[in-house]
Amino acid sequence: MALDRIEKLLESYLEGETSIAEENELKVYFSSLDVAQHLQQYQSLFSYFSKAKEEQFSREILLPTKKKNNLQMWSIAASVVVLLGVGTFMYLENNKSDDFVACSPEDNPELVLQQTQKALALVSEHLNTGIKSVGYINEYEESKNRIFKK
Repeated sequence: MALDRIEKLLESYLEGETSIAEENELKVYFSSLDVAQHLQQYQSLFSYFSKAKEEQFSREILLPTKKKNNLQMWSIAASVVVLLGVGTFMYLENNKSDDFVACSPEDNPELVLQQTQKALALVSEHLNTGIKSVGYINEYEESKNRIFKK
């Protein structure tokens, strides 16, 4: 009866379906001197596990020293350059918006006319950029219509 149970446990063990308690039962059986003849081939497997638990690693592990990575230094330098570029761009763009001066027609009509012309030129510049984009969309539509005739 006990031999049948050990054989079933061994089969379950080889399929990876045993619990810790069942594995311990197999270890106890195979560590004893009373192992069936046809199961002695598994005795070395279970004795290896018990011997492996007792082993200690005594050699010293030497870790390589850290060297400064050139890639890391280059990435830091590139980040600084990008930040300086963005900062310069933002500074120059903010200075463009300071060209306009608040004034009223009663104070200086010529200054009001100049400020109005500047504002209209700025609006015209942005409007022309938008019109160019619409032109590209029209070209796309025409090309699409040539390819996919209705």
